Amino acid sequence: MATDTLKSGASAGGLRRLLLDNGALTALIVLVIAMSALSGDFLTTDNLLNVGVQAAVTAILAFGVTFVIVSAGIDLSVGSVAALSATVLAWSATSHGVPVFIAVVLAVVTGIAAGLVNGFLIAYGKLPPFIATLAMLSVARGLSLVISEGSPIAFPDSVSHLGDTLGGWLPVPVLVMVVMGLLAAFVLGRTYIGRSMYAIGGNEEAARLSGLRVKKQKLAIYALSGVFAAVAGVVLAARLSSAQPQAADGYELDAIAAVVIGGASLAGGTGKASGTLIGALILAVLRNGLNLLNVSAFWQQVVIGVVIALAVLLDTLRRKAGATPVAGAPQGGKGRQAATYGLAAVVTVAVVGATSFLHNDSSSTANPKVGLSLSTLNNPFFVQIRSGAQAEAKKLGVDLTVTDAQNDASQQANQLQNFTSSSLGAIIVNPVDSDAASNSVKAADQAKIPVIAVDRGVNKASVDALVASDNVAGGELAAKTIGEKLGGKGKIVILQGQAGTSAARERAEGFANGLKAYPGIQVVAQQPADFDRTKGLDVMSNLLQAHPDVQGVIAANDEMALGAIKALGSKAGTSVSVVGFDGTPDGLNAVKDGTLYASVAQQPSQLGKIAVDNALRALQGKKVEETIKVPVKVVTKENVAGFTG
Repeated sequence: MATDTLKSGASAGGLRRLLLDNGALTALIVLVIAMSALSGDFLTTDNLLNVGVQAAVTAILAFGVTFVIVSAGIDLSVGSVAALSATVLAWSATSHGVPVFIAVVLAVVTGIAAGLVNGFLIAYGKLPPFIATLAMLSVARGLSLVISEGSPIAFPDSVSHLGDTLGGWLPVPVLVMVVMGLLAAFVLGRTYIGRSMYAIGGNEEAARLSGLRVKKQKLAIYALSGVFAAVAGVVLAARLSSAQPQAADGYELDAIAAVVIGGASLAGGTGKASGTLIGALILAVLRNGLNLLNVSAFWQQVVIGVVIALAVLLDTLRRKAGATPVAGAPQGGKGRQAATYGLAAVVTVAVVGATSFLHNDSSSTANPKVGLSLSTLNNPFFVQIRSGAQAEAKKLGVDLTVTDAQNDASQQANQLQNFTSSSLGAIIVNPVDSDAASNSVKAADQAKIPVIAVDRGVNKASVDALVASDNVAGGELAAKTIGEKLGGKGKIVILQGQAGTSAARERAEGFANGLKAYPGIQVVAQQPADFDRTKGLDVMSNLLQAHPDVQGVIAANDEMALGAIKALGSKAGTSVSVVGFDGTPDGLNAVKDGTLYASVAQQPSQLGKIAVDNALRALQGKKVEETIKVPVKVVTKENVAGFTG
């Protein structure tokens, strides 16, 4: 009896130890099973390949960050370095005729250079890794914007194939991820520099006293992180067919999260490439599954934050329980680790296979399904598009799924891929960038899914209809309005939208075209405020210090205009006239109050309504017009009462 009790206790302890040692793998299995049970669209070949593609960039970045974290450092610059490397490649190859091979080498050299600067500041400058890499984050992003002049640069076709598939089904980004993962595992487990990482992370002083040249090792470690960041940037830009200066914004946090979820400790000394890959897959499965389940992007951030916190908690429990440290080579040997992964695969396949029967008999709903991917929901204009679309969908009996790309072109590409691989009948897309959305729209076209573009068009791809106002014409109207208000003479400033977005470019073009008719109007400053009210306030406050005699302001949206009004104070509507763009509720209220002279109103609710109408018509095989223009109008205090939006 006692023996049986001991065996039972040992068995329970062994299971507990197995789960603690492989917490990330356990979490991935549970997630896959849960998503398979909750969504019939999750467990399809196309969608699982989507998960791999969507994990690729984060995983490649995270492999590089693994080197840094294992050595008890941190690298916050990898997202910006990825964007800079891709921008250098596209700029050199397309704008300056550099051979593509040399351009790729320049991109990798850019990543190495950024990493070496980080390493030098940390090892020889004695800066904390957090501060040094935070500085590089800003420098690399700024250089990317300077080189590209704030606009996407088309990627060479020969490099864009990195975003394609082999044999029509195997995505190249997944292959690159696997190759870089194997390289990371080799470096960590089989090289002198890899062993040095663990030694430095475990006890830097002891490593130094044992003869390791710690400073030179740190240079190499951060240079390796830069190489992986450069490769990730090239893969991301290939997916988007263009180098976006704002690409990979915030990806450093996802990379760090993947490493930590994969079992590495921020204290250093532990971590492995396979764990990092699992961490990246967990993030991708979470985002993919939550998108399929139509969970708000805002709640997705909450869920991912909770997962990261749980991962750190698991690491603490593992240490307290004396679980096997996650180092370069598991203590149980390769055979034991392979057996663990094999058992995990068998269990996953068995359980997922069982849950798939839950969806076999479920027929598609009577209501047609339509997906709407918006560039952002942090702006009232796009919130109104969603409201108009949802109201019309409810009226027509359409099952509408709405996602928020958060002004991230790559995140929107992921969302459109998810729409394409699920059972949606039609897709409505409001592109973050007209060029970056092209590959995703082409994939939907190949799948015979109708695509309706709203507010912004899609370049180099065919859509069934474009429902939009003319941003260029609207910009010209805004310029004409301020020109007439000032009598053709005066000093003005222009608050531009987020660099790299098509809306910002088109409205800026309209402003420039319209002001040509008023040679007496002097533009004393043009600065981006990223379509954000707070940034509009800050930028306008700064500009007023240099140009206190400004007489007019044109803002590329109402949010920035409202920020400018706050900065102007009593001058707004009296000595300074402000013209906004979009006709949002807050903007129209400011027009009524007289602080905002005018807003070029686009009737966003109508855009959403008409987009849903045409998506349903296209889904039903009915003819739709290629371009449906929703008229813009200048709303002032005189006509605001009659404007319905």
